[in-house]
Amino acid sequence: MRFSRLYLNRLQNQPAHEDTVVVIDVLRSFTTAAVALARGARAIYPVDGIGVAMQLLATLPDSLSVGAVAGGDPVSGFDFGNSPAAMEQADLRGKNIVMSTATGVRGLQRFSRARALYAASLLCARATADAIRAAGADEVCFVITGEWVDRDGDEDIACADYIEALLCGETPSPESFARRVRDSDFGRRFGTAAHPRLPVADLELACRVDRYSFAMPARRDGGRLVIRCPGPAG
Repeated sequence: MRFSRLYLNRLQNQPAHEDTVVVIDVLRSFTTAAVALARGARAIYPVDGIGVAMQLLATLPDSLSVGAVAGGDPVSGFDFGNSPAAMEQADLRGKNIVMSTATGVRGLQRFSRARALYAASLLCARATADAIRAAGADEVCFVITGEWVDRDGDEDIACADYIEALLCGETPSPESFARRVRDSDFGRRFGTAAHPRLPVADLELACRVDRYSFAMPARRDGGRLVIRCPGPAG
C-alpha cells in the first residue's frame, strides 16, 4: 500500500482522481459528523456553500443544518454550529444533516470523484483504517484540511499519521496523537477567552481516539455526496 499527503490550502488546480482519499478534519467538521451519526442521524449531506445548503434544506425532509464559516463561527440561521459538543446533546434520530463548513466539506467536494472517499477524524480513525484495508486499497491519499497561514494543521497530520501507522500494521499509542491535537495551533485556541466560539468540550471530544467503530465513507447518491453510518456506533 502506497501513501501520499496533500494539503487543501496549497492546492491550486484540480487534482487527479485518486484511488482512495481520506479527507481529515479533526477540528471540527468530521468530529461533529461522527458524533451526529452516533446520535442517530440518518445521513450527512456535505455541501460547499451556504446557498447550496439552504436550497437542499428546502427540499430534504427531516433535515437540520450544521455549519461554520472560516475561523469557527456558526452560520447565522443554521440549527447548529460546527460543534461536536452540541451534537452530543441533541436528539438526531432519523434526521438528515446538511453540513457546510470552511474546510472539511470543501475537501470532500474537491475529491468527490475518487474511487473511495472517506471523511475522517480521530473518533473513527481505526475504523477508517479497517475499512480501507478491507476494500483492498493500493494507494491512499490523506488530505490535510486544517493547515492555514496561521495554523500548523498538526491536528489533522496527527490523524493521518495514526491511520497510516495502523495500515502499516503498527500498534501506536493513541494518546500521543490526541496530545498533538491539543498542542496544535488550532487546538490551543479552544477554551480561551479570545475564542468564545471554540469550547473546550469540542476539543476534548475531538481527542477521543477510536471512540466509534464505524468509518464515514462519502458516496454519491442522486448527484450529491452523502455520508451514512455503515454500522452501529461503538
